[in-house]
Amino acid sequence: MTGHTPTESLVDILPPLPPAADIPSKFLESAKQWWAAGDKQSAISEERLLRRLPFFRSQKPASPLSDTELSNVGPVIAYSSRVELSNPKHYINTLSMISTSLFQSQSTSPSNPPATSPPPAVMLHGYGAGLGFYFNNFLPMAQWAARHNSSVYALDWLGMGRSSRPPFHIKASKKDIPARVAEAESFFVDSLEDWRQQMHLEKMTLIGHSLGAYFSVVYALKYPQRVERLILLSPAGVPRGPDHTVPSSEVDPPTTTSSEDRAELASNAKVEQVEANQRTAKAKESRSRRILTHLWEEGFSPFQVVRTMGVWAPWMVGKYSSRRFSTLSEEETRDMHDYILNITLAKGSGEYCISHILAPGAHARMPLVDRIAALHKDIPVTFAYGDQDWMDPEGGAESVERLRQAGHGQGKMYIVNNAGHHVYLDNARVVNNLIIKELERKI
Repeated sequence: MTGHTPTESLVDILPPLPPAADIPSKFLESAKQWWAAGDKQSAISEERLLRRLPFFRSQKPASPLSDTELSNVGPVIAYSSRVELSNPKHYINTLSMISTSLFQSQSTSPSNPPATSPPPAVMLHGYGAGLGFYFNNFLPMAQWAARHNSSVYALDWLGMGRSSRPPFHIKASKKDIPARVAEAESFFVDSLEDWRQQMHLEKMTLIGHSLGAYFSVVYALKYPQRVERLILLSPAGVPRGPDHTVPSSEVDPPTTTSSEDRAELASNAKVEQVEANQRTAKAKESRSRRILTHLWEEGFSPFQVVRTMGVWAPWMVGKYSSRRFSTLSEEETRDMHDYILNITLAKGSGEYCISHILAPGAHARMPLVDRIAALHKDIPVTFAYGDQDWMDPEGGAESVERLRQAGHGQGKMYIVNNAGHHVYLDNARVVNNLIIKELERKI
């Protein structure tokens, strides 16, 4: 690595990336983006988001760092890599953010982190998404790693994002719900455990969103000795269903804001307020939702539907991006659109889990509320929902109570004001503060 001035970030010396194209509004624009999509464009679209970290580098540096490199880097090193799993055809796309001193020590003894360092935090995205969705959360997380001489990782689940996309098949009978669910869950949680072993991590704090939060709990139930704590952001699959007052897909992002821009401990009144918003959204659902329910039961995924649109797919994704991420800047929305488009158009794989784990309406076939009391009592659990979420917070509230009844007194639940389902994007500042507070909460 060549030297650079102290005021110059590592990103400044990386080769420039082409800017993301505008969200298409016409056929030709959509066709051009469809033609350009692929592995190369997917990598570019992800790196655009990651370069918002001033210390990001495209590849893992040679270790240990030389004296010259040490004089040029700050307290954190961030880089992307593919972590090969025990199956040679499987790999996990990984963003690593590691304190510089820890990176140096790991080069000599990778399996022996300092005893005074907290376990690493691992950020896990939701259904059909990717690690890039957390781009507004990475800097505070990296700063936490620097302060505590620890590390933060963000992963793409196997079969999603830019991880490998092996065929996804369920051998269990369609009528054998427990076997279907267990087989689908194992595809993800066992690959996470494989990744942990390859990374030589003893324990982890799991920060999961939506289906990633669901898998985080399932992982903690299966591998409790590997989990330090759970932070669950708008988790899917918690309450029993079907709850006919809950909308069957994500509601629009917040269009009005509360003056109380904070995360507050969930009261009964606050939970009822969120559910009232959900009832309003449910009343607006159209007949097309019933058609989608049929496709869901037949094993179709929403991303499969997008891929069948061919050259119109970028236009269709753009309609979602411009609506759902309206709280972002124009540049951020364009970057997110290009990223979402490219990971959506990739080969279908892990996305086909959805009908095995969740029934139509996104309620779990085996709800976490009926399983969570078996969590190890030493694992703190934090639930966080947006005040305009489409996930039912009643499930989180009941889960905290079930934990308490089981002698597990470290369950908490928050409602984040001015946020929907993508709570970490809709109100990044408040969620970042909440995550850091929970990471630093004494056990």
